[in-house]
Amino acid sequence: MTQPTRIDARFAQLKKENRPALVTFISAGDPDLETSAKILAGLPAAGADIIELGMPFSDPMADGPAIQASSLRALKAGQNMHKTLAMVRDFRASDKTTPIVLMGYYNPVYVYGNDRFLADAKAAGVDGLIVVDVPPEADEELCLPAVKAGLNFIRLATPTTDDKRLPAVLQNTSGFVYYVSITGITGAAAPVVSDASAQVARIKSQTPLPVVVGFGVRSGPQAKAIAKGADGVVVGSALIARIEKSLGSKGEATATTVPDVLGLVKELSAALRAP
Repeated sequence: MTQPTRIDARFAQLKKENRPALVTFISAGDPDLETSAKILAGLPAAGADIIELGMPFSDPMADGPAIQASSLRALKAGQNMHKTLAMVRDFRASDKTTPIVLMGYYNPVYVYGNDRFLADAKAAGVDGLIVVDVPPEADEELCLPAVKAGLNFIRLATPTTDDKRLPAVLQNTSGFVYYVSITGITGAAAPVVSDASAQVARIKSQTPLPVVVGFGVRSGPQAKAIAKGADGVVVGSALIARIEKSLGSKGEATATTVPDVLGLVKELSAALRAP
């Protein structure tokens, strides 16, 4: 990247504040567009430093039941890429600084059209992409064009990313590295703090980029423990579970949906900001 992005600026700010980032994930359009937009708009004030916005897809292979269900709820409610990008544009009307990363799978991007997607995402105010099923061997397909368009392309490293594989993962990564702390799907298990810390140290020895840890983080104390040695913590399934628990008998949003989700974000943020 030739120009600093909002992601770069946010991590520089957090370094000065000497605290880890709280990275939150929600699926765009879950459980409906209006409610999802309200949650998105409320995340920064609740304490989210970086927002991952899921691009709903019918076959989210790396995700557990909670995020799979959220993606399907969004699709059932009519969510599509046009509406997801419009959510970002609307968010940017009042928030110029909080980084937004679109996260998901290549199929919705491919169907939209790569060049068109990158141009529209940049224009909407997207800062980065996490596309979990596009490997480094296919960097010319999406990663390098995204970087050329001014978007960070963020890679996942996992417990099975050994020293031979890691350089390929890091080569064209920018913004930050997302360390997947467990082997398996999202929300399936809790990460082991000592294991995550050792892996984060290994990755940080190979790159100057911030490293954030995700998959299985559900509570404030857990987030604080995982954040030691890392530059941030990602929480997704726990927030999605709050949405699901708040829904009415027909799967509709209720008066508690938005405050329940933002309440958990406040708890997580308070834990990460505590001395």
